[in-house]
Amino acid sequence: MGLYTVFADWARRNGIEAAVLSFSESLSEDRVEEFRAQFEADKAKVQAGGPPIITAGSEDWYSGPGESDRYWLALRDRFEAEGWPAGRISSVDHSSSTVVAHTPRPDRAKWDSKGLVVGYVQSGKTTNFTAVVAKMADVQYRLVIVLSGIHNGLRRQTQVRLDQYLKDLNPDRWVTLTEESRDFVKPSHDASAALSPEKTVLAVVKKNAAVLTKLIKWFDTPNGRKALESAPVLIVDDEADQASVATGRINPLIRRLLSLMPKCTYVGYTATPFANVFVDPAQDDLYPKSFILNLPRPDGYFGPEKIFGRDAVEWESGDEQGPPDGYDMVRLVDEEDVPLLRPGSKEPADGFAPTMIDELVKAVHWFWLSTAARRARGDDGHSTMLIHTSVKIAVHESYRAPLEVLRRKARAGLASGRPDVIDRWRNLWAAESERVPAEDFGREQNSFDEVLPHLADVIASTRVVLDNYRSQDRLDYSEPSVVAIAVGGNTLSRGLTLEGLVVSFFVRGATAYDTLLQMGRWFGYRTGFEDLPRIWMTPSLAAAFRHLATVEHEMRDDIDRYQRENLTPTQVAVRIRTHPALRITAKMGAAQPAFISYAGRRLQTRYFRHLNADWLDSNLQAAESFVQEAVLHGRLDEDVRGARLIRDVPVSFVKTFLSRYQVHEDSPDLDPALMVKYIDRQLTSDRPSLATWSVAVVIGEGSGAKLGGLNVRYSVRSRLNDGQGERADIKTLMSKQDRALDLGLTLAKARALSESDLVKLRNSDPVCRDRGLIVLYLIEPQSEPVNPHHGTQKTLPLRTALGAVGPVVGMGITFPGDVRTKSIQASHVAVDLTDVESENVDEALDVDTEEMA
Repeated sequence: MGLYTVFADWARRNGIEAAVLSFSESLSEDRVEEFRAQFEADKAKVQAGGPPIITAGSEDWYSGPGESDRYWLALRDRFEAEGWPAGRISSVDHSSSTVVAHTPRPDRAKWDSKGLVVGYVQSGKTTNFTAVVAKMADVQYRLVIVLSGIHNGLRRQTQVRLDQYLKDLNPDRWVTLTEESRDFVKPSHDASAALSPEKTVLAVVKKNAAVLTKLIKWFDTPNGRKALESAPVLIVDDEADQASVATGRINPLIRRLLSLMPKCTYVGYTATPFANVFVDPAQDDLYPKSFILNLPRPDGYFGPEKIFGRDAVEWESGDEQGPPDGYDMVRLVDEEDVPLLRPGSKEPADGFAPTMIDELVKAVHWFWLSTAARRARGDDGHSTMLIHTSVKIAVHESYRAPLEVLRRKARAGLASGRPDVIDRWRNLWAAESERVPAEDFGREQNSFDEVLPHLADVIASTRVVLDNYRSQDRLDYSEPSVVAIAVGGNTLSRGLTLEGLVVSFFVRGATAYDTLLQMGRWFGYRTGFEDLPRIWMTPSLAAAFRHLATVEHEMRDDIDRYQRENLTPTQVAVRIRTHPALRITAKMGAAQPAFISYAGRRLQTRYFRHLNADWLDSNLQAAESFVQEAVLHGRLDEDVRGARLIRDVPVSFVKTFLSRYQVHEDSPDLDPALMVKYIDRQLTSDRPSLATWSVAVVIGEGSGAKLGGLNVRYSVRSRLNDGQGERADIKTLMSKQDRALDLGLTLAKARALSESDLVKLRNSDPVCRDRGLIVLYLIEPQSEPVNPHHGTQKTLPLRTALGAVGPVVGMGITFPGDVRTKSIQASHVAVDLTDVESENVDEALDVDTEEMA
């Protein structure tokens, strides 16, 4: 770090006079005054309104918008005029200012900044980058190019938004190169004529080779390049993982465009950044070397966690309720029924005739009921159903006729007034409305008698829309109160918003994280009808989305680490958890297995094959043998805080047990073979550890039992009522305080300490700092739930009896050591940053650090 940077950092935190006094003894008076003048000049360039926003690994220069900022203030006024709550405006203001603050100071001679902003699917990323564009224009950025997906629909949608919220608010200050009905066409005048200090040029273009080539040619002239030398440029790449990364045509064109601009900030926006964080950082590519930021999850947003729940991650306590389990909004479609809904990958699509299976009929009927309920609540907004079974256009077309037949039958049935028809509608309303109570969202549920009067009109006004790149009958929300059943594929699976999406029927095959998440058009805001959305999909897809919720949670924590530890993406790479059956992305780029450690970690079994007697018995026999050997060769403490504790157990018995104990395949982090490999490495390291272990057998709250000759009691662990018949998910096995069973703490003391405090306590203990701990739980087969309705759902039981065919053995394991230690290849991947140099802030500021030293 250069001397001026040290001086400026000190001055920011302690005041310039304290910095002058600190440095006056080591520097000449002239040099101190030079530093003082430069710092005061830098400080003056920070806009009024407070201290600069502290950024991760870069210079702090931006304090947020000032009272004279034209573009942002106009945008803020527009939000207020539209009735946005103050909290929502404040959130957009803060998050967009954070993005701006991570970009380079715009008065530098030149720069090349590349960043990435990670939002949520259907969560308002466009609003954020609109605010960023306004604020960048306020700090004298003169050219803004928005790369808006690969489809005309998304480009038009983005153009309309930016026209409304930027150009129309300051029409005399924007020069637009594109329009709603027209992508970029090379103007007759030179690029230099459009660029001026008084106005900002805006272009919204598709990521299309022909369009990008025309744009490059327009700028790549002697006059154009000359004008760009003094023009700060912002390039916003919407859906930055699509087409921009690892493509033969689009990626080189984007890089060529960036190379023409000496003062360029590139910011990618995406909800699925997997391909972006796997770009080779050692190459001159689009790796987000300058910053990666999370957008906050907005209030009222329905994301993967809220719908599908997620698994616990390693740093979370096992106490209390743990991670969310999701609302009861997912309905399962039998895997065997999928061939009735779409042809196989090798079957012809032409001539395919879908079968209107009961679940599909029920989904359509619920769409009409839920839309009618919205009308009964006084909500006349758009209402949409998504049917996504295949990418093939012929399959989309095959659904129009049977859906129209279903609509005609529904209208005729209602018109007949027959009691049996009305009762079927009534029963469906009763069954579904009870499963996600409106009261959970502070609303009073409608009665069926309130819903029924609106039902016929809703069905009559429903349009069946086939939305794909070939169809002319596209989704159009320009009319009021649109009710539509949209059947489509890729044009509906990224970027484009389905207004008022209530019901989704989704059995599309997909094998990659990013593809699946982007297809989740049901994520977003459901204000006023939070209780009504439903999703029909297969069990395998539901399990995949739950895994993705866990992946997303971990990934976002990795990204937040940059802010917590003042790091940049060239210093630490984002890690992505892998899955046995799903690819992360088709564009794995420079990704390679990440090397992480079990040090300091607490892991536990969560999933069990509760109906497989051989599997359960095999684990029981492994535990019986392990406990017997541990008692024989270790030292038994009869009762230590609700457990039988055996100390000084030789590692050989631990390794034998881990090699015999079977872990469910849905727990890839808890890999016994990987743990044995880690133990072997610790045994032969420069400072050997894990030669001896502690083993605890928990005395549960159930009836009496024996394990390995020890008298214990069964633990009771009911399972989640998640519809996974072959797999029991107990969610939480091991409490936080159980990781301290061998540390001599009282129960109250163990509960009072945080997870990190318990790790530190083990690492400071003269004996336990080199010992691992295995905790075994003998789980009662039936295990009835104590409170079946505890959680987010109040009507359908959240938990049900475990119902195992034999005793279940659960295992928790705790390792000593520093959680930051890298050791073995594990179940995450990341890019290699070994040969990547971080940006030198002093060089970026044109400061001669050698001269200062």
